[in-house]
Amino acid sequence: MDINKTLQELKARPGFAEHVGMMLVHNGVVRAWSRKDHSPVTKVRVTPDRARITAICQEMAQRPGIFAILAESAEGLLRPGDDLLFLVVAGDIREHVKATFAELLDRVKAEAVIKQEYGQD
Repeated sequence: MDINKTLQELKARPGFAEHVGMMLVHNGVVRAWSRKDHSPVTKVRVTPDRARITAICQEMAQRPGIFAILAESAEGLLRPGDDLLFLVVAGDIREHVKATFAELLDRVKAEAVIKQEYGQD
């Protein structure tokens, strides 16, 4: 996902200016250390459940004030610094967008993206 291109395309959608006052963007990247114990990580195997990601996005897009939700996960073997997960939530006001964004991020990470970390080769 080219995030700048994606945001411009979202802004070009009919009704955007009338319905959007905020967009939140998540650009998750592979860390060089494990969240569990801070041990070194040299690579991560990512397996997204794309159907589940789509279902979560569709469900959450029905919430009040939400104009659009976009999500894209990388797949395969990634290295520290690589882009792993992009999320965008666009909506009317801060209270709607922030709450939806927080739950979207937590659910996608918990329900739809599997990561296997690997240490030193």
